[in-house]
Amino acid sequence: MSKISIIIPVLNEAATIKNLLNYLIENSTKENVEEIIVVDGGSDDNTKSIVLDTSHQWRDTRTNIRLIDCQKGRAKQMNHGAKHAIGDVLYFLHADSFPPKNYDFHILSEVKKGNKAGCFRMRFNSKHWWLKLAGCLTALPFRVSRGGDQSQFITRKLFNKIEGYDETYEIYEDNVLIKRLYALNEFVVIPKWLTTSARRYHKHGVWKTQFHFWRIHLKSRLGASPSELKTYYQENLVNT
Repeated sequence: MSKISIIIPVLNEAATIKNLLNYLIENSTKENVEEIIVVDGGSDDNTKSIVLDTSHQWRDTRTNIRLIDCQKGRAKQMNHGAKHAIGDVLYFLHADSFPPKNYDFHILSEVKKGNKAGCFRMRFNSKHWWLKLAGCLTALPFRVSRGGDQSQFITRKLFNKIEGYDETYEIYEDNVLIKRLYALNEFVVIPKWLTTSARRYHKHGVWKTQFHFWRIHLKSRLGASPSELKTYYQENLVNT
C-alpha cells in the first residue's frame, strides 16, 4: 500500500510550524502517512527547537517527525527532503499552508485512480475580495491557476523521472515543476480546499504584491532567467 512522506521546507517559521505539524498529525492516519520531514534552510529563530519538541511530543504514538538541515533555497530543500524520504508518494507543503482534513485519504485516493501528481484547491485566510476571488480561481483546471501554495503531491517514481525541482530557481520553482507536469498530462486538482496564509499580501499590500507576482509570471513567459526572477523578487517584495 502506498504511503506518504510529507516534506516541508522552512526558514524562520517559528510562528506557524508547531500548529502545522500538530494539524497534519491530528488530521491524518499513521497508516497513510509514513513521516513528516521538515527541511531547515538555516533558521536563526527557534524553528528547529520547536520541530524537535513537537517530534518528541508525538514520538511512538503517531507519525514520525524528522528534522534535517540543508542549504537555503526551497528547491534545494525539497529535493533534499525527497532524497531522505521513505514513502512512495511525496507531498510538498509550505509551512503556512494547511491542507483539508483527511488530506492523506484524498491524495492516496487519487494515486489509486492512476493520478500521479496534483494539488488541492486553495483559499487565503483573508476576507479581502480579491484574495477570495483568487482562491476561487484555483478550482479551474488551467495551469495559470496553479501555484506552490496549493501544495504538491507526486509519486516518487514520477518525481525521479522528471529529476525533481530545478535548483537553479530560487523562486518560481513550484511553477517550473508544475509546467513540466502539465506538459506530461500528469496533474489533477483535488476538489478539496487548502487554506494558506495571506501574510505576504498583508505585509506589502494586496495590489502591490499581486502586481509584482503578475510581473514575475510575465517575465518568466518572456524568457527571464532564474537569476533575473530572483533579483526582481528581492528588489520589489523583499528589500522594500
